[in-house]
Amino acid sequence: MRKRRTSFVAAFASAALGLTVLTASPVSAAAASASFVGIILPDATASARWESSDRPLFMAAFKTAGVSVDIQNADGDVAAFQTIAGQMLARGAKVLIMVNLDSGSAKAVQDKAKKMGVPTIDYDRLTVKGSQSYYVSFNSITIGRLQGQGIKSCLNRAKKKTARIVYLNGSPDDNNATLVKKGYDSILRPMIKSKAYTLVDDSSVPAWDVTAAGVIFQQQLEKAGGKIDAVVAANEGLGLAAVAVLKRAKLNGKVCVSGQGASAQGLHAVLTGDLSNTVYGPVKAEVNAATNLAVALIKGTTASAATSITNNGLVNIPSVLLTPIEITNINVKVVVADGFSKRADVCKGIEAICKRYHVK
Repeated sequence: MRKRRTSFVAAFASAALGLTVLTASPVSAAAASASFVGIILPDATASARWESSDRPLFMAAFKTAGVSVDIQNADGDVAAFQTIAGQMLARGAKVLIMVNLDSGSAKAVQDKAKKMGVPTIDYDRLTVKGSQSYYVSFNSITIGRLQGQGIKSCLNRAKKKTARIVYLNGSPDDNNATLVKKGYDSILRPMIKSKAYTLVDDSSVPAWDVTAAGVIFQQQLEKAGGKIDAVVAANEGLGLAAVAVLKRAKLNGKVCVSGQGASAQGLHAVLTGDLSNTVYGPVKAEVNAATNLAVALIKGTTASAATSITNNGLVNIPSVLLTPIEITNINVKVVVADGFSKRADVCKGIEAICKRYHVK
């Protein structure tokens, strides 16, 4: 497994102990408590959300719950991920929350935790054939369907009855990327089968690497002879990498490009027209769902929010599956109003456009 850069989520102590120690350092919070919950997030580069949103939201949520929190970042290194998890278990973690780097390494952690009687929560990414206790995420197939619908709407607005499109998929070893692709392909495949759309190329980006995405998309554009109508990109990192290539070819704004993430940079690009559409998953709701599950596990109460199930390839896992929101220039204001991305960052250099779309 190649190295990925990753962020880590927090480790937090038993709510029953009433501890409120919070820290962003690797060990101090956990060391301050005899029992805690460990959280491991995936990366700080493929998506900005882990450090800018999930980390502070988890800290705030567990502070409110009265628990200790230890936030760590594996920087995309699978070996570091497993080492951190092992250390958390050795120090007495009562629950582990993790965003996996790959299913194999995460399963090994979950199996070890299960033997020690420690429940685990898959956060945002499902560990295929794992032994997780719960899964908390947005519905990834729905995310993909929203991306596909956004691309189709963009092409319709441009009055293109025929179109040449490419798929710029996420990492092939990320189950979420597989589900997201399943979603957008379900929307676009009928158009491809009818010959209205031509799928010029269908490529995946290892480890969601944005530099690699730029290279891959450059190859896709060359394969298309410079004639392309839409880039179905699995997230904003990949979509913005494609936009950078399109800018060099003076094609940005003329090609429909999807995204996912609702970062300030992504929303800025939606407003300028460089991205045609993106998808927003309200991270605060996702953090709160995982926090509530962890607190319920610590207290031994019923995890009433886990009303869905997800098959992990072996068994059905109790799940909390939240609903994402499609974002175009019309409703960028929703994300800003939610506090997920700062207006100053989104609107930098495009104040007139922000005013036009009532971004406050």
